[in-house]
Amino acid sequence: MQILVFVLIGLAVLVLALLAYAATRPATFSVERHLRIDASPEQLWPLVGELQGFNRWNPYARKDPQMRGHYSGPPAGAGSRYDWDSSKVGTGSMTLTGQQPGRAVQLQLDFLKPFEAHNQVEFLLERAPDGGTTVHWRMHGPSNLIGRIMGIFIDMDRMCGRDFEDGLQNLKQIAEARA
Repeated sequence: MQILVFVLIGLAVLVLALLAYAATRPATFSVERHLRIDASPEQLWPLVGELQGFNRWNPYARKDPQMRGHYSGPPAGAGSRYDWDSSKVGTGSMTLTGQQPGRAVQLQLDFLKPFEAHNQVEFLLERAPDGGTTVHWRMHGPSNLIGRIMGIFIDMDRMCGRDFEDGLQNLKQIAEARA
């Protein structure tokens, strides 16, 4: 019985230490990747500035061909929305909140499953002097205590960054084939 008490006290100390360490971690996170593509911002815009175009190269949609999705609101511009449900990538929605045609898109990204999260996403298109474009894909949001605990064991930048890199490569392949 005495050993059990020591084990329980040890576990409690470990849990408290983990919580204390997690509380010192940043309250926000940010992930960004970029890629130069041989296409003009105008050529890229339908693939970046419209949700249906985005889903042609979206790495998360490619992870689950059985994903169920639904578009609502206007086909383009602020208020355009895409809801999805997938056994592989979760459940959530993206809502286009702003855009500067040919230059930038802002989205609200809301996950419901496998865990709730509310993040901001931005795509920036920078025209290169040679006629190509550098596409920046950014995501940032709050990191609550659960997120900070997960961050001790899972590198969010590495995990999401790989997907962003895959997505940008998908975009490059589609855009350069069209250009």
